This record gives sequence, structure tokens and C-alpha cells, in this order.
Amino acid sequence: MSKAPLQIVWFKRDFRVVDHEALSAAAQRGPVLPLYIVERDYWRQPDASRRHWVFAREALEELRRDLAQLGQPLVIRHGDAINVLSELHDIHGIAALWSHMESGNKWTFDRDRRVAAWCRANGIVWNEPCNFGVQRRMASRNGWAAKWEAQMRAPQRRPPRALTPLVGIDLGQLPSADDLRLEDDGAQACQIGGRIAAEGLLGSFLTQRGREYRKAMSSPLDGADACSRLSPHLTWGTLSVREVAQAVWARQRALDQTQDRGAWAGSLSSFMSRLHWHCHFIQKLEDAPRIEWENLHPAYDGLRPVQPDQARLNAWQHGETGLPFLDACMRSLRATGWLNFRMRAMVMAVASYHLWLHWRAPGLHLARMFTDYEPGIHWSQVQMQSGTTGINTIRVYNPVKQGLDQDPQGTFIARWVPELAALPPAARHRPWACAEGHKLIGNRYPEPIVEPMAAAKAAREQLWQLRKSPDHRAAANAIVARHASRSPARRKRSTKRGSTKATAQLSLPFDGVPTQTRE
Repeated sequence: MSKAPLQIVWFKRDFRVVDHEALSAAAQRGPVLPLYIVERDYWRQPDASRRHWVFAREALEELRRDLAQLGQPLVIRHGDAINVLSELHDIHGIAALWSHMESGNKWTFDRDRRVAAWCRANGIVWNEPCNFGVQRRMASRNGWAAKWEAQMRAPQRRPPRALTPLVGIDLGQLPSADDLRLEDDGAQACQIGGRIAAEGLLGSFLTQRGREYRKAMSSPLDGADACSRLSPHLTWGTLSVREVAQAVWARQRALDQTQDRGAWAGSLSSFMSRLHWHCHFIQKLEDAPRIEWENLHPAYDGLRPVQPDQARLNAWQHGETGLPFLDACMRSLRATGWLNFRMRAMVMAVASYHLWLHWRAPGLHLARMFTDYEPGIHWSQVQMQSGTTGINTIRVYNPVKQGLDQDPQGTFIARWVPELAALPPAARHRPWACAEGHKLIGNRYPEPIVEPMAAAKAAREQLWQLRKSPDHRAAANAIVARHASRSPARRKRSTKRGSTKATAQLSLPFDGVPTQTRE
């Protein structure tokens, strides 16, 4: 058994050995114990789900193999983080604790405050290198974009050459979803976790699938293949944002030498913008953790009942609202764990405006359904699409029009709402408007829960009336000063093929494999 105090590398949502700042730095200072803590209380939180753990477990199994190849496999412990760390400290001695800085939900925020206090009480330094492009304790957002660019262009951190084997330490076991008593959440074909799958997706996106990204990303059908599908891998850290950014820049430079550059330029530029947005929104939660449970703008307190209309909420969750395109999106999400961004915005907007539900309960349902649930992005977007930030344009998506625009033949509806598959394509969007569809309404398929145009009109009137007050404007200005982006040119700069100083390049597997799922 090791006698030297250990460098504990605590893996949270950063399941990789490549470009892992904490692991690389810790390995330079002494023997490393790579640790994952199965915190059962975390998996009992209302935003956690079975599909999250299944994806994370697959990534952790692969991480354990990668660490074993370096010399020391991942060690699994169960329980409260402080109890686990205290036991390791008593037995082995902890020289230092390392983990990537986490901007998670309130539960992880509170847990980290307790761990920080324990470290101070025991004279242990807790090192938390930046993850993503998020900065802690920023006085303002001034200069944030420049820091993001610098971090993304910095060389990637190499994995340690080797880790000292720790003899006599029980490695522990990863529990199953059943062991954690995680309920069946309807997942049928969610994405596969692990770095191998992540690298395959990145390679196929940059060489084949991403060519039509800008044109296809709004379609729930075409977007499923044209979008990168990297989001759950960024959430759970099987890839770093820096790896992805540098791979895109390398691809842009390579395309400069080909006739195919024009076909790809717009798509890769749009994708890089979304990498910026990824970190931009997480920074909002880092700066204001309360947006997970409180309106960002206080004028919206009391606007909607906090206790939801349970019948409306249930119909929305299960795709039984009688609004076919919305129902198709909700059923697809339940089965696959994914929706493209426009459809995410639409389903949240309908819950908030048309159904007049407070954002918290629908937000928790979507958190559980999204395999790529990232608290910072999620709660910022939930509030944005609900109109409670006070600074963003109110977007009341018409679910019928969105269906006609994005699924004109009703193909997506026919797949996920098979009750309507026999109807002519146009009738699938408005089954109540044709004789054949009318026979299904109230029988095989529910009546519309609201009249979309009337519900949207009522919601707009309430929101815009509230925004007219001087107090609203003053609070909105303060929110802009704290949270808004400072650099209008940020996205333009990100398209300049990166920097020649970013020497570390990612090896891309050119397998052309589409998104892998557990079918």
C-alpha cells in the first residue's frame, strides 16, 4: 500500500485523460489516486435521471480502462464526498485535492462549499483548474471573450506518461442504474457514452455530417444527423471544449487549400459560434446560481403560478397536448434524449406561453430528458424561452407553424405520433381541420389543450404590459451589466481558423459513423 501522501484527482464531469488539466498537473507532483465518488444523494435530485447515469457509467468504464493503461485504474467510492475524502485522508494521507472547476446545480454547489471547508480545516489545498471557458469570481464580464479565446488556443494538456500503481487499494465497483434505484425514463435510443463514441462523432461531423449543418440544424429530422451531437460528451467531459475548438480550426485551415471550402465555411462558422455560447451561458450560472430556481428579473415573480396545472404539465410531458408537432417533439425527446435547439426552444416556449406554466417544473422535466443536460446552459435557456430574463426578445413559437416550416410533409409527426400517420401530410399538422382527422380527435388522439393563436396572444399581452414599467427597465439594465456579452465581434473572430500557436492537434477518426445509440 502506498505510504506517500496522495494527489487525489476527483473526476466529476470530466471523464477523459486527454487535455485534463487537473490530472496532468497532479501527476507531476506525486502518486495519483484517480477517484470517482458515487453520490447517491446527487442521483436523487429532481434534475437527475436514469439516462444520465447510463451515459456517465459508460464513460466512466472507458475512463477506468484508459487510466489503467497509464498504470492506475479509476477508484470508485460510494457515499458523501467528505466522508470518502476523510477516509482516504486517514488511511493514506492526502497531499492535495484536484478537480476541474464545476458549475453545476445547487446540490453540487452546496457540496463543493462543504468540501472546501473540509479542505481548509485539514490543511489540504484544493486545486480547481478552469473547465470549459468559465471563470470564477469575475467582477464583470469585461474581457471574458478574450480570455475564452486565449484558453481555447493554448496547447492541450498531454496525459501523464505513467501513473504509479497504488498497491492494495480496492478499486470499487460502478453501480448499475437499478442499484441506484433510478426509474425507467422511457429511453429507447439514447446516445452512447465514452470517448471512443465522442471522437467518432467529432471526426464524422468535421469531415462529412457537418457540411449541411447551417441549413439542416433547425430540422428535427435532418438535424439529428447534421448536428454534431457532441453536446452530451461536452457535458460529461469525454471531450474538452478546447479539443473541439482546435479540431474545428484545424479543419478550417485544411479546407482553405481545397475547392470545398465554400461549402463548409458557413457551417463551421455557425458551429464555432455555438461553442462560444456554450461557455457564455454556463458563465451566467456561475455568476448567478439562483437562476436555477429564481427568476433572473424580479418583475416576473408571481407572473405564473409556481404550482403547475398538473393536467397541462402531464399532457405536455407525455406528448398528449393535441398539438401534433409539439407532441412529436416531446415523444421523440423521451425516447432519444435529444432535440435540436429550435425544437428545444419551442417546447419550452409552448409550456410557458401557451400553457402558462411556471418554468421550473417543465425545466426539471427537460433536464431529466436531455442526456446532455448542462445546468448552466439549461436554466439560462429555460428562462430565456420563458421570457423571464427581462433582457431577451420574447419569442412565442407557434407550434403549428413550426411544424409546417420544419416538417412540411409531416414525416416527423408520422413517426412519433403514429395515431396521425394515416392522414394526408398537411392534415397531420391540423387534424382537427379535416374530416378524417376530426374522427380521431377525442378518440385516438386528444383535442388541442389550448387554441394556439388565442393562448399566444394572451401571453404576449401580459409580458409586454409588464415590460413597459420604468422599474422593469432599470432592473434589466443591471442584468445586462452583469451578464450580457461584451464583444459583438466575438463570433467573427472565432471563424479565423484559430491560431498557429495552437500546436496541439486532435487526431480525428475518419470513420463517418453517424450517432451511435443503444437501440
